[in-house]
Amino acid sequence: MGHHHHDHSGHHSGHHAHDAPGAHHHGAGSTRAFAAITLINLAYTVLEAGYGFATNSLALLSDALHNLGDVLGLALAWGAAVIARRPPTTRHTYGWRRATLLSPLANALLLVAFSGALGWEAIRRFSAPPEIPGLPVIIVAAIGIAVNLGAAWLVRDGHDDLNKRGAFLHLMADAAVSLAAVVAGAGMWWLGWSWLDPATAVLIGAVVAVGAFGLLRESFNAAMDAVPRGIDQAQVEQYLAVQPGVGAVHHLHIWSLGAGEIAMTAHLVRPDDSDHDAFIDRINRELDERFGINHPTIQVERGTGCEHDRHDRAPHY
Repeated sequence: MGHHHHDHSGHHSGHHAHDAPGAHHHGAGSTRAFAAITLINLAYTVLEAGYGFATNSLALLSDALHNLGDVLGLALAWGAAVIARRPPTTRHTYGWRRATLLSPLANALLLVAFSGALGWEAIRRFSAPPEIPGLPVIIVAAIGIAVNLGAAWLVRDGHDDLNKRGAFLHLMADAAVSLAAVVAGAGMWWLGWSWLDPATAVLIGAVVAVGAFGLLRESFNAAMDAVPRGIDQAQVEQYLAVQPGVGAVHHLHIWSLGAGEIAMTAHLVRPDDSDHDAFIDRINRELDERFGINHPTIQVERGTGCEHDRHDRAPHY
């Protein structure tokens, strides 16, 4: 037993020593990137909203609103990245890693509300669109394209992290939305089509709503402990069931702890348990390699006297 304990803790601390500096460095890097992007975007949003009110342009205001949604999203993601690095405590044994799952949820809810309000105002304006100077719209929206592409470039490498992926997609969508505002400005300037202003606002509102809805669904699932996308629970169950000596698998749960961390619990019935530690170590390694499950907890039962599964006090599958 003493040997096992020493061996296991050695393996564990080795794993963490290998893990932590990289993880911390990555966290610090992404936090800095989020900070820079949030502040640049905030400054631009204020500028654009100011011009939108000054020129009475709903296209600029809707683009500013889209950017404000981004600033909120980025600020929440930045805050979540900071909070998620808090060390575990006796009360919060996972630390605050779930912050990275809850921040996209808050962001999506805010964006859905904003885009609804914007669409309503645009539809009201269709009956008598005011005259709007086209050139300021073109210039301000063009600055927006540059700001968003620059910001997207800063978070381009984070596709495994829901937070960073959300930020990247958002920023690319923002560049496209600013382009729509540039086109609307050009149409109003050259052709005098004042209806392009509310039309662009409706279009941008729809883009925001669709994007937010997808993010809402995904982050809601993560917050509700759904099996992460890209993992098939049936395949994991099948993998565990065919391991040597395993007679049954039950109480299998797979969920996301935070960015890039996937937890799993399972009960395995395995009557001959002589190679227990080697078996557990191999399963842990293979779950990580095959499925990316890096926080598994496995309860091995001999299958003769375990009554708790028949009379379950916490009913679940």
